[in-house]
Amino acid sequence: MKLNVVFFARYREALGLDGESVEGEFTSIDALRTHLTQRGGAWQVLAESNLMCARNEELCKLDEGVADGDEVAFFPPVTGG
Repeated sequence: MKLNVVFFARYREALGLDGESVEGEFTSIDALRTHLTQRGGAWQVLAESNLMCARNEELCKLDEGVADGDEVAFFPPVTGG
């Protein structure tokens, strides 16, 4: 399976990239996130418990399943005031 992964806001800044294509067998967005955080270093930013995600431009939860060709986005929580 091949997924297009994009990073926004401070995740993009911490990782130094907008996104990448990732290949592997992932059952959920959380499985993808675990795979990425295992790279260590700056990738640990994705281990935050309040991380938000979207699948194919729709907000979802980390337990959301994924399919070949999906776009998965990671971004920090949005605060307002």
